[in-house]
Amino acid sequence: MSNRDKYQSVFKESFQYEGDVEQLEYQGIGEWDSVGHMQLMAALEETFGIELDVDDIIDFSSFKKGISILAKYKVEI
Repeated sequence: MSNRDKYQSVFKESFQYEGDVEQLEYQGIGEWDSVGHMQLMAALEETFGIELDVDDIIDFSSFKKGISILAKYKVEI
């Protein structure tokens, strides 16, 4: 499974979402609220074996933005 597939799976599983995750933005769906955000961050950390900085957690505002944030941790999507 590629990193992109893993990344998409984390979004789908975290939010129980079957639509196009690549268009998702924070609070764009009911499941991506503050609690859902922290669950997503924990799942990403576990999946990719990283520890996200607090500033990066706050800045993680969309699927697309997350790709650039993960690149800082040498996770290429």
